[in-house]
Amino acid sequence: MSKPNPIQTLRARADAFWQVRTAQERKLLRIGGIVVGVGLFYSLLVDPALSGREQLHKELPQLHQQAAEMQGMAREAQALKGQNSIAPTPMTRDSLNAGLAARGLTPQSLNVTGEYAKLAFTGAQYAGVVAWLDAIRTESRINVVDASFTAQEAPGVVNATLTLRQGVR
Repeated sequence: MSKPNPIQTLRARADAFWQVRTAQERKLLRIGGIVVGVGLFYSLLVDPALSGREQLHKELPQLHQQAAEMQGMAREAQALKGQNSIAPTPMTRDSLNAGLAARGLTPQSLNVTGEYAKLAFTGAQYAGVVAWLDAIRTESRINVVDASFTAQEAPGVVNATLTLRQGVR
């Protein structure tokens, strides 16, 4: 024996339901189905499109203003791109010592040759060294070429050897 198909069973029940209805009931059910179908069509397709269109119409002037501001900023950025940037002050032993002293750091040794500098720290605060490196990177365009940190017994204290180079970028 084969199992009855659920779709065929459902169709047979619907046909049986439909056959026991009078002509007036059938007419009312058709009209009700059409009304429900039109309501679903409107609420699922038409209303979201109309409300979205209205919302976009309200936001359009603001979007135009933002686009104009962005275009102005883009033109300004292009103009600034063409300008020469101000060269940073050259890296000297005195300027490095001044920056280190301002952060409370004292290097064990400091050698400056051309655009390179080599520093060695013993027992320095790691956070202070990193903050100083970040400051000279942004202010003087000095980059770290090589770095070696060795942790010490005390938390946050390191021995460090740094090689720095001043870039022109």
